[in-house]
Amino acid sequence: MTRTDAPTKERSAVRSLLRLWPYVRPVRTRLLCAAFVAVLASCLGLVIPLVLKWIVDGPVADRDPGGVWLGALYLLLLGLTEAALFGLRRWLVARPLAGVEAAMRGDLYRHLQRLPVAFHDRWPSGQLLSRGTTDLMLLRMFLAFPLTFLLVNGVTILVGFVILLQQQWSLGLVLLAPVIPLVMLCHVFESKYSLVARRSQDQVGDLTTVVEESVLGIRVIKGFGRHRSQAHAFRELSLTLRGTELTKARLLAWIWAVITALPELAVGAALVLGTVQVADGDLSAGTLVAFLSTALALRWPVESIGFLLAVSQDAATATERYFEVMDAREEAQGDTPQPKSPPPTPAPSPSTPSPSAPPRDGIVFDGVEFRYPDAHDDAPPVLAHIDLHVRPGETMALVGATGSGKTTLTTLVPRLHEVTGGRITLDGQDITAIPRERLRELVSVAFEEPTLFSASVGENVLMGAGDGDGEAALGRALDTAQAGFVHRLPQGTATQVGEQGLSLSGGQRQRLALARAVVGRPRFLVLDDPLSALDVHTEALVEAALRRVLADTTALVVAHRPSTVLLADRVALLSGGRIAAVGTHQELLHSSDEYAWLMSGTRASGAVSEKGDTA
Repeated sequence: MTRTDAPTKERSAVRSLLRLWPYVRPVRTRLLCAAFVAVLASCLGLVIPLVLKWIVDGPVADRDPGGVWLGALYLLLLGLTEAALFGLRRWLVARPLAGVEAAMRGDLYRHLQRLPVAFHDRWPSGQLLSRGTTDLMLLRMFLAFPLTFLLVNGVTILVGFVILLQQQWSLGLVLLAPVIPLVMLCHVFESKYSLVARRSQDQVGDLTTVVEESVLGIRVIKGFGRHRSQAHAFRELSLTLRGTELTKARLLAWIWAVITALPELAVGAALVLGTVQVADGDLSAGTLVAFLSTALALRWPVESIGFLLAVSQDAATATERYFEVMDAREEAQGDTPQPKSPPPTPAPSPSTPSPSAPPRDGIVFDGVEFRYPDAHDDAPPVLAHIDLHVRPGETMALVGATGSGKTTLTTLVPRLHEVTGGRITLDGQDITAIPRERLRELVSVAFEEPTLFSASVGENVLMGAGDGDGEAALGRALDTAQAGFVHRLPQGTATQVGEQGLSLSGGQRQRLALARAVVGRPRFLVLDDPLSALDVHTEALVEAALRRVLADTTALVVAHRPSTVLLADRVALLSGGRIAAVGTHQELLHSSDEYAWLMSGTRASGAVSEKGDTA
């Protein structure tokens, strides 16, 4: 279930995170200011030990209470200034980083809309959702805190050790002793943690997929009483994710323990050595206090290395997952861009051509072949050598057994899938030379499984309309689809249909999808069994209205029932991914055994009597 395209070779977290630069660049000034403020605040914390040294060696040694109070005032002012600077840093990064997250989420959403259908067929929706939510949240958190503090803590540690070496170089060398083993251990931690972080985020995507499918398929789950099995599947994935998170926690606990223990041992050794030097008179008590205070002030910058490395690895993994989607190639927009034109108007019928109109040739499939992108090289194509001509103003019914490739063929016309051989032309123009936006103005589609969105009835239908269409076009389309039921809804066409339109019946959803297909009066219409969910009476009414629409439209209609076939001027029989026969309904009933069997369940010899029954 996990969708993982991550490269198996060793990757660089820094290289991955550098890909965020185009998003960070517009706000780099505020981020740099925030980093400078944070460095200044952190370095102010290192001044506190120097004030302590002055208090111990000065007012305390001289028994001067006024000096002690003055020193305490200095410490208070330093603490307040440090707190104010950290607050300023937070204010500086909050707004721009929220903008960075919004920009990345917007780019991801726009990119998803432009990716081919084949991409969405391969990727679980939960994986895409987790990239647009959890992963981007991780990136915002990384940019807000760990990115800044990797710099801040690095500068603080560097400045702190310079101060330590200036105060007492021998004790400073003792504290530097753990540096080499810490660097080696951090490298090992990074390599192990990055693998677990990737696994964890992929598992979050899997879990999101299960939740989404369970919510959308709640009727099926309840209808078959499968809530226990679904709960079990969810629990198994949750436990798997829990185990991965515990592995992350163990790695983080291990590196945190090591990063804490080694410096503490070094501080302990420096304390013993410093105490001996104070006893011998080689070091003042104030200097030792300042030295130890500085060392303790460096504890958090040093101990936070493990946490910052872990969050950085999480962010690097989230960046990789984000750009796995963003790097996917978008649909090509056509080889010959053309200026956008207004929505097409109905063309005259073939019997009365207009001399001034451009040449019309309908829909032509010329040697079309298609195989799915992820199919094996030796697998036969789904469609092979499709030659078919749908004349201008003609309605062609596409009939075939289940799995013959009817739906696949219809998706090629609006370029939801790309042909892998041959070509398709609309009025003589290759569809690959038409910009997709223009192509989908010319070609309107309605699918067997109607999809509605969480919007009003009117908004759902008018998705298929041109810029100039409004209430009149909406009413006309609803009448054509026999969708008058919408006027009985609580708010009429303003009624919200809910997610997936599940507040409506299957037939109601299908009628709204049909209305969406015809509302813009398209020049070409592709319908995939648009009446399958309707009762016979409603179907008859819809067919009567559709005949008026189809009279001025070049249409390709997938049909399974004789009543739908009778809407067509001619019928194409698709068998085994090839066009087996083309003719009228009556011609094919007499000449094709397969067609007669599909339409009536009998052989061609009995087709005449069956034809009379179905007509």
